[in-house]
Amino acid sequence: MNDDAPRATSVALPALLEDAARRSAAYLRSLEQRPVRPDPDAVLRLARLDEPLPAGPSDPAGVLALLDELVSPATMATAGPRFFGFVIGGSLPAALAANWLATAWDQNACLAKVTPGVAQVEAVALRWLVEVLGLPPQTEGAFVTGATMANFTALAAARHVVLARTGWNVEADGLYGAPPITVVVGAEAHPTLLKSLGLLGLGRNRVVRVPTDRRGRMRADRLPPMAGPTIICVQAGNINTGEFDPFGEICPIARAAGAWVHVDGAFGLWARAAPQLAPLADGMELADSWATDAHKWLNVPYDSGLAFVREPGALPSAMAITADYLPVHQAERSPADFTPELSRRARGVEVWAALRSLGRSGLAEMFERNCRQARRFAALLGAAGYEILNDVVLNQVLVSFGSADTTQRVIDAIQADGTCWCGGTVWQGRAAMRISVCSWATTDSDVERSAAAMLRAARGVAARA
Repeated sequence: MNDDAPRATSVALPALLEDAARRSAAYLRSLEQRPVRPDPDAVLRLARLDEPLPAGPSDPAGVLALLDELVSPATMATAGPRFFGFVIGGSLPAALAANWLATAWDQNACLAKVTPGVAQVEAVALRWLVEVLGLPPQTEGAFVTGATMANFTALAAARHVVLARTGWNVEADGLYGAPPITVVVGAEAHPTLLKSLGLLGLGRNRVVRVPTDRRGRMRADRLPPMAGPTIICVQAGNINTGEFDPFGEICPIARAAGAWVHVDGAFGLWARAAPQLAPLADGMELADSWATDAHKWLNVPYDSGLAFVREPGALPSAMAITADYLPVHQAERSPADFTPELSRRARGVEVWAALRSLGRSGLAEMFERNCRQARRFAALLGAAGYEILNDVVLNQVLVSFGSADTTQRVIDAIQADGTCWCGGTVWQGRAAMRISVCSWATTDSDVERSAAAMLRAARGVAARA
């Protein structure tokens, strides 16, 4: 065995990381000029990756070069300024750099005594988030992978509390034989919320669905009678329209009935951080739990979700990796007591970096700018004669170019053109293209350039009809 091999590798590591930094910087610089879509020829070349596992070691520099050569041109430019297909933000410079540093630290962010540095960073970031989102000051939070697991985590706390009120310990005794929980959702509930309910054993199909209005908002006047353990799931930011359920009406009704209110705010929760947008979410602070993504509108690297719970102790009661007879609260806040995972990366570091680099005013400016840009898209497309299907209250725009077939052909043409990238959806029976504006990097000129490409594609489709 060659004892010098690890030492040689460690000596080469700085050069390898510098090479990775150069390649990463070159990739990010290319996003301004390259098509947003993956290069079709590069996608075909990905077949070269499907090779037998090498019989022996490979030069790390060669491995990195091959990865850059084959995969970089085959990526979707979601990190750039003109990707509008889904609610996917880019990565703020400070967040991206912090992600690299945290990866070099290689901390398992589970126990405060073992990794005190990242535990403290995450604790501070959570406090800042509670403050900037206007949540109750006693709110506890957790860093998870994304909104699906954020919903799961917060709803696990909800499940714990509503059953504990009946004397049932669901973590110890499970759901078999437990008092039934009624789960109420809006007709526009996102599929990831329903997935979370399924994972929790509450059932995707056992929910009570409440009708929504023409804008996709749950109708408070159609809430069902509530008795016994009940969880009501409301929405901040409809994925198609950007609309908000009427929290100020729903939460008092729920509280009077002893029901728990959970907010699925995958991207809409961030409206609370912007003075111009915050009124959209009035009453949301009255809820009991909240879920959101940081890798959406906060623009940190994947993966990064956040779960918040109003009642102190509810999260660790559902999540702590201890027996139920051991004390939940220790001198230090151990992150593993608040999340489904024991081992996980320190994803709170880049959240801290994003918040620290932007501050309150920077957060507000980013969110409000993206919403202004969404309204500009709607104005340009509407002025050209195309139908805007939603009231543009946030960062989402729905546009119809005519029939479902015509709309899809325009979307295909826009995607092939590569100036920008948008996807299709169906809203209340109408086919539409959805524009989601949520990147820190998007400038007003990007909007003008992208809108021109959309109109050019639409005219081309019409000319060929």
